[in-house]
Amino acid sequence: MTERIFKGIAVSPGSVIGKAFIFDSEEDVVIEREIADGQIPVEIARFEDALIATRREIIQIQDKITEAMGAKHAEIFNAHLLVLEDRALIEDVIEKLEQEKKNIEWVFSQVARKYAKIFSRVEDEYLKERAADVKDVTRRILHTLLGKKRQDIAELKEEVVIVAYDLSPSDTALMHKEKVIGFASDVGGKTSHTAILARSIGNPGVVGLHDASKRIKSGQTVIVDGNRGIVIVSPSGKTLEKYQKEQRKLLVFEEKLSELKDLPAETIDGYRVVIAANIELPEDVPVALAHGAQGIGLYRTEFFYMNRTGLPTEEEHYKAYREVAEGIHPHPVTIRTFDLGGDKFVSHLDVPREMNPFLGWRAIRFCLERVDIFKVQLRAILRASALGNVKVMFPMISGVEELKAAIGVLNEAKRELRKENVPFDRDIQVGAMIEIPSAALTADILAKEVDFFSIGTNDLIQYSLAVDRVNEKIAYLYEPRHPAVLRLIRDIIEAAHSNGIWVAMCGEMASEPSLTLILLGLALDEFSVSAVAIPEIKKVVRSVTLQEARTLAREVMSMEAIGPIRRKTAQLVRKAVPELIRLKGQE
Repeated sequence: MTERIFKGIAVSPGSVIGKAFIFDSEEDVVIEREIADGQIPVEIARFEDALIATRREIIQIQDKITEAMGAKHAEIFNAHLLVLEDRALIEDVIEKLEQEKKNIEWVFSQVARKYAKIFSRVEDEYLKERAADVKDVTRRILHTLLGKKRQDIAELKEEVVIVAYDLSPSDTALMHKEKVIGFASDVGGKTSHTAILARSIGNPGVVGLHDASKRIKSGQTVIVDGNRGIVIVSPSGKTLEKYQKEQRKLLVFEEKLSELKDLPAETIDGYRVVIAANIELPEDVPVALAHGAQGIGLYRTEFFYMNRTGLPTEEEHYKAYREVAEGIHPHPVTIRTFDLGGDKFVSHLDVPREMNPFLGWRAIRFCLERVDIFKVQLRAILRASALGNVKVMFPMISGVEELKAAIGVLNEAKRELRKENVPFDRDIQVGAMIEIPSAALTADILAKEVDFFSIGTNDLIQYSLAVDRVNEKIAYLYEPRHPAVLRLIRDIIEAAHSNGIWVAMCGEMASEPSLTLILLGLALDEFSVSAVAIPEIKKVVRSVTLQEARTLAREVMSMEAIGPIRRKTAQLVRKAVPELIRLKGQE
């Protein structure tokens, strides 16, 4: 057959060659039928039994994932359990059943579809992806009500590449140690639980392929390229040979990268930078250390508030922060205060819906209004700082007044702890996230108030270029190599160094090998990246001289367009580290 290529979104790196297995993940067909008044109690009982059975099924999956992958990944399914316990949803179903007198399968599918649509329409990237959780639970409940048997990935007898319209998080989780070597789906995004789990498992994956599941047949040979974001069906002999050769090179390269674990991130001529890890949970620390992290450059704490029915206590905060600080010691950990707000509020807080949540009442703005919640977290961070390796950082700072106000609340927490004779680091380092253009343009003013900056490039690029990074229609405009973005980063670093403070970068831009040399040449002090990206970034740093990086940065800063910048940086990195496979996606 003729070779065909489907283009999508790369969500899990690597490439794999295998036989396609078309996984049936389309929505169930539910028949609508009338019921008599006397059948209503029977239908309610069926619904309650289905909820109980589904809960038991999800808990069994959690147990399997905990055993195979650790508690962190099993926690993803807390969101599924919360859907099952959502009183508003359950009451909506029963009320609709009583009003419309239709079979429970039909009523439940209609209510669940409404909830999924609400999630899918919100602007927040994280919450938008939670629609998949609702759909997953819905399918499970409907299968129980309909008496339908689900396809079971665990029953596969040979190694395959899963091709589906959509994959639920639970389907993806069952790939672990089974016969699945890669996956491709018509829908999905980079921040979905499916993508998160796939990256953790190590399966190459591509999503957003539109109608690939209908155009690919089971048994066909496919290549899933999670670097370039493509799926190749019925590859030619030449294409197969190319990918097989690439895979052999990658194995050798990964073995060499593992040898760098305990070596410093140091250029050929002896200039050192710090390469730290971004984490979300305490369980991430061993993984970070295994990849050679020199600390935790970003501990995202908002996930501590998600998937629960109440606010975490000071003691819960403290135990989590202390666990991370002890686990990474003697290296430092930078704890970012929670970035809740907009569409990312915990469910029990009474917060009005906003037209533009990304630009709304969130992060430090929310913290300064709800000082009661904010101070609980700050007290816990200060208590954990007694170990001597904890730093605190405020997100979404837009100006000096806001920054001073946040530091003021921190000082109040310090005074309280002193009165209570509770130990903490009196000299704890305080930092500000620079992720809003107003902060970037007044970096020289902000630098006088803090000990360090951390550049959050995900939002900085989005706000600077007026590009919604989750809108696939304009995704091509979200470009870290844009001259405006590079100039902002240069100016932030120069303002910080002029005021005697250091600068980290914790956005996705820091994880991109083709940009490492520009950032090195601009004198970035710390790269904070996902743990798996650490070896590659360290390899790039150790493969050049500081002078080469500075020369590249000067040349790039004089360029006027993205294309020449992209080609120039890729050329130099490819020359320095020719075996870097991930650069292939930049060609």
